[in-house]
This record gives sequence, structure tokens and C-alpha cells, in this order.
Amino acid sequence: MHIQIVNFKLKAISRTDYDALCDQVAPAFAEIPGLISKVWLESDSTNTYGGVYTWRDRSAMEAFLKSDLFRTVATHPNLTDITSRDFAVQERPSAVTAAGRRLVAA
Repeated sequence: MHIQIVNFKLKAISRTDYDALCDQVAPAFAEIPGLISKVWLESDSTNTYGGVYTWRDRSAMEAFLKSDLFRTVATHPNLTDITSRDFAVQERPSAVTAAGRRLVAA
């Protein structure tokens, strides 16, 4: 597995419009090859948003970085200060703590 953390700030878009945009593009993210999960992040108090992506492997993440979907997000006029960091996963201890377990609605 491989982890990617993307953060950005909103510019000239209401939170309601941003939420609607997220709902609109979520199905496209669900279809990305090699993406195990994406957790959508929000911090209204710091105007910081983004996602934590769990990838099958680094090559799946790198393919996403070359995709039209990533380019569309990275150049979106209402998203600014975009950062992307990636991390290898320590497989053995992560298996003990159930990394990759699907989130279920409470």
C-alpha cells in the first residue's frame, strides 16, 4: 500500500458550492484504478481541505498524478495552495492495526 495526503485551501467558492462539487466528483474518484479509499478532509476554521488516499501501490498513485482527473483538480480555479505528499506504508504493524479496513457509517 501507499498513502498520499493532498491539502488545499478554498478561494472564491462557498462551502455549499464546494460540498456540491465534492458530491459531483466523488464517483469519478471511486473508479480510479488502484485506489483503495479516499477520505475527504475538511477544516473550516483553517480553510484547509483535501484527502487521504490509500493506494494499492506507488505506481497506482503515480498513474493518478498523470491523469486528467488530477490535472483538473490541480488547476481548479477555486483551489489554491495545493500540496501533495506521499508515504510508504509499514505493512506489518499496519496489518495489526487493520490498515485498509473500510469505513462504515455509524
